[in-house]
Amino acid sequence: MLCCGGVEEEFFGPPASQHAAPPNRAAPGQGRDPRGPGTMKSGAPAKVLPIEIPAIPLAELNRLTSNFGQKALVGEGSYGQVYQATLSTGEPVAIKKLDPSASNDPDSDFAAQLSMVSRLKNDFFLELLGYCLEANNRILVYAMTGQLTQKSDVYSFGVILLELLTGRKPVDHTMPKGQQSLVTWATPRLSEDKVKQCVDPKLENDFPPKAVAKLAAVAALCVQYEADFRPNMTIVVKALQPLLNTKPGQDSHQ
Repeated sequence: MLCCGGVEEEFFGPPASQHAAPPNRAAPGQGRDPRGPGTMKSGAPAKVLPIEIPAIPLAELNRLTSNFGQKALVGEGSYGQVYQATLSTGEPVAIKKLDPSASNDPDSDFAAQLSMVSRLKNDFFLELLGYCLEANNRILVYAMTGQLTQKSDVYSFGVILLELLTGRKPVDHTMPKGQQSLVTWATPRLSEDKVKQCVDPKLENDFPPKAVAKLAAVAALCVQYEADFRPNMTIVVKALQPLLNTKPGQDSHQ
C-alpha cells in the first residue's frame, strides 16, 4: 500500500498504463491522429466514462485544512503536497494538492485519468474518495490508514526540526523558485559536510557543529520520501535526547 510520501504520481503515471483497456483497433482509413491519444482523424474524441467519486467543493477542503496551512501538512513530493484532515463523517483522509507546474496535461486528459483511477479497487492502492478541480486546482482526497497516520506524524515532526534548524517556514512563496518548499530545499543540505549551508543565519555560527549535524540527520530520516523508511518516534526521541543539554562550543559525545 502506498504511504504518505507516496500518494503521488503512482496514481497518474504507472497505474494508468497498467490498468487502461487496450486501444480499439481502428478500421481502415481511421488511424490514430498523431495530435494526441484518444482522437480519431475524424476529430471525434474517445468517450470518457464518468468519474465514480464525488467532487468535493474547494471551500470544504480549505476548511478541513485551514486553507492548506502548515499545521495540516504531513508530506511532500515532486507532484505536490499532502495534508491530513478529518471529514465531517469522522473519517481521516490524506488530501493531495497537486503542483500545477508538475504536469502539462490538459484538464481533459487529467479528467480521463481520474475517471479510470476512480474505478480502481485494489489492496495495493489507497482508496480515492474524492477530488476537486475548482479554480485551476487539482486536488485528490484519499482514505488514510493507521500506518499512514503514524508515519505522517513522524514527517510532521521532521518538518518542525527543519524549522528549528533553518529558521524558515515549511512553505514560503516569497522565496525564490526552488527554495519555497523547506523540505525540498533543505534535504540535499542535511549531510554533515553541508548542514552549515542551511543553519539559521541568526545563530551567527554560534552552535555546536556535531549536535547540529545529528539533529539534521534525524530530520532527514523523518522527512524521507518513502514513509516506510522513516523511524518511529521512539527512535527519534532516543536520538535527540543526548542533544538536550548541548551548548554552543560544546558537542555531545553520545
